[in-house]
Amino acid sequence: MTVNDDSFTNWMHREEIAESMIPIIGKLHREQDVNVLLHSRSLVNKSVVSILKTHRFARQIAGEELSVTETMPFLRALTTLDLGPSQIDIGMLAATYRADGGGLSVEEFTAEAVAGATGDNKIERRASRDVVLYGFGRIGRLLARLLIEKAGSGNGLRLRAIVVRKGSGQDIVKRASLLRRDSIHGQFQGTITVDEANSKIIANGNEIQVIYSDDPTTVDYTAYGIKDAILIDNTGRWRDREGLSKHLQAGISKVVLTAPGKGDVPNIVHGVNHDTIKPDERILSCASCTTNAIVPPLKAMADEYGVLRGHVETVHSYTNDQNLLDNYHSSDRRGRSAALNMVITETGAASAVAKALPDLHAPITGSSIRVPVPDVSIAILSLRLERETTREEVLDYLRNVSLASPLKRQIDFISAPDAVSSDFIGSRHASIVDAGATKVDGDNAILYLWYDNEFGYSCQVIRVVQHVSGVEYPTYPAPAV
Repeated sequence: MTVNDDSFTNWMHREEIAESMIPIIGKLHREQDVNVLLHSRSLVNKSVVSILKTHRFARQIAGEELSVTETMPFLRALTTLDLGPSQIDIGMLAATYRADGGGLSVEEFTAEAVAGATGDNKIERRASRDVVLYGFGRIGRLLARLLIEKAGSGNGLRLRAIVVRKGSGQDIVKRASLLRRDSIHGQFQGTITVDEANSKIIANGNEIQVIYSDDPTTVDYTAYGIKDAILIDNTGRWRDREGLSKHLQAGISKVVLTAPGKGDVPNIVHGVNHDTIKPDERILSCASCTTNAIVPPLKAMADEYGVLRGHVETVHSYTNDQNLLDNYHSSDRRGRSAALNMVITETGAASAVAKALPDLHAPITGSSIRVPVPDVSIAILSLRLERETTREEVLDYLRNVSLASPLKRQIDFISAPDAVSSDFIGSRHASIVDAGATKVDGDNAILYLWYDNEFGYSCQVIRVVQHVSGVEYPTYPAPAV
């Protein structure tokens, strides 16, 4: 047998194992509300090839490839346990066991590592929480995809309605079509039908009421059986407490804004300050995509090295706020063609850092350039540190942060030398450290941070909504503090 034959036989063997993983992962998710992860990446509803690629990717951040032959025994071990709602990272289980299994069998090690999610320790499955999307643009439709995806277990968040202004002719059909197909993020994973008579979009069995209104105070959500709902305002029309309170007047329980909040509206970056949300807080903001991209790595660097000052330069994809061709715009430069120009513009991300990291007293400045790509941006974060370090030390530290810290869902790490912006479309992390571009000289460090300013940000919004709704389940093994 040739080497090529050996490689192909090995591939087919791993395919077979990955194929057998799918029904186990699906059953754990549906019946026990357990989300199986691999180094923070969900394996629920993933294909055979996707599962294998996710294992392969571990090599880039952990330094060595992780095989399905290593993780499968841990997955099987989970099926023998009385698990409650949780997120369990079989990649972390395998890596930790490989480093030091303590002389235990895989079954014993697994039972000990996830003990907080079993038996008397497990939390009860909670009733689903109604969610309303106010607005259905770029972010709104991605939020809809994520909410529908996460409704698979029948618990957690349940998208009940979208509120939009009435358009002309076949409005609901056109909105369903935009949800079904996206030029950047591809086709919707599932089926979508339209019930025009009852103004509903049915996506993967989820009946989503389409409500037409231009005034939040006039919507009667109880007429649709919607109660105690969390509303996600992705219009950006109101950004202060007074304006967003209009939703509360209609009976909404909590309002989450997908733009930087003004005044005393808390700006939340999940993973960094979501635990500061007061139980009685009814209005909050998820800040901006750029704030979510820079704050987690900024916190990580400040915690380890200290930060004296910093500057962030954002090279940002164009957005709907710009003109396709030169035309009138209230902003000085955004009226020029987004598809033909690099456009210097302002960013509020630097000032928003103070709200998310109030204990960081270092001055952070910022500026932004919009460029002719439709999605994925990069933030260049230049820092003056409190102590000198080396490039190797910083990269080792950030690699470990992405693998095993409380920020591992926010910070990703890539060492591929040929990575470009389109490679990060669909990334669920708030920020991806580009190892090859990182520069360190004594007490100066420059980090290049990729981020999908649409999808990655939407994932951060959903995490905040899960947290305030009480359906953010604990992760095992617990990340290192």
